[in-house]
Amino acid sequence: MTVSVHARRARVHVTGAASTAVRPVLAATKQPARVLAAFPSGVYLEVRTELEPSVIAVITGEATRLPNSVLLAGPLPQVTVGDDAAVGDRVVELGSLSLSVRRWWDPSPPMGEIDRARLARVRLPDPPEPGLAGDAAIALLADSCAEGWLLGAVTAAERLVGLGPGLTPSGDDVLAGLLVTLRHLGSERARRLADWLAATVTFDARTRTTPISATLLHCAARGEAGPEVIRVLRGIAGSRPLQPALRRLYRLGHTSGSDLAQGIAIGLRAVVSLDGVE
Repeated sequence: MTVSVHARRARVHVTGAASTAVRPVLAATKQPARVLAAFPSGVYLEVRTELEPSVIAVITGEATRLPNSVLLAGPLPQVTVGDDAAVGDRVVELGSLSLSVRRWWDPSPPMGEIDRARLARVRLPDPPEPGLAGDAAIALLADSCAEGWLLGAVTAAERLVGLGPGLTPSGDDVLAGLLVTLRHLGSERARRLADWLAATVTFDARTRTTPISATLLHCAARGEAGPEVIRVLRGIAGSRPLQPALRRLYRLGHTSGSDLAQGIAIGLRAVVSLDGVE
């Protein structure tokens, strides 16, 4: 009989900074998780929880900082899709890594005072090659939001959830850009529209799109976004240069940046129309 003895893998203890969006899951009792996707600069963990966000991105400084991210200063451990992990008690256990959250960052920072007259003067360029260019649901969404036609807006949003390929389908990215814009730049009527759209797209997102994208829709419904989106909104509001922020946003993913920009443009048009900005 042959007996194999495997050395116990040493655990590396590090600290990191987490988005406040993931605080509910990180602060809860430790729950099992699994590796959903793994890249050199980021690992997506799906946590077995009814809370949102149910997907947490553990990333290095080179990765896109999504609103559901935990930022790690050092390298990621070697893991593969399907590997076990654990999240909770303010700790992420991933492979040989034990990551304790010591700092937090806000994925929905306040815009500050907004010059509402400026919003009507901003002209956003058409984004380069959005994934759903020419799709009828996009046009319906844009026109319905601007007109305050709730049935049309909800109908278009339902068509767009999960529409398109990839980890974050184009339809979801458009909706995320729209929701975050309504939350941050809108006044009463635009934010009421955001409430209805948020309820629509998050109701059954887990069954209609990818786990990662469903989590990002839940984040966007609360106004939470990555820094590239927030910079564009601040550019629209006049607190930072707009064109460099747009160029940086366009570089995200294959079409994600353009899709988010398309949603931002729909949201800006709705804010100007619904809130009576002149």
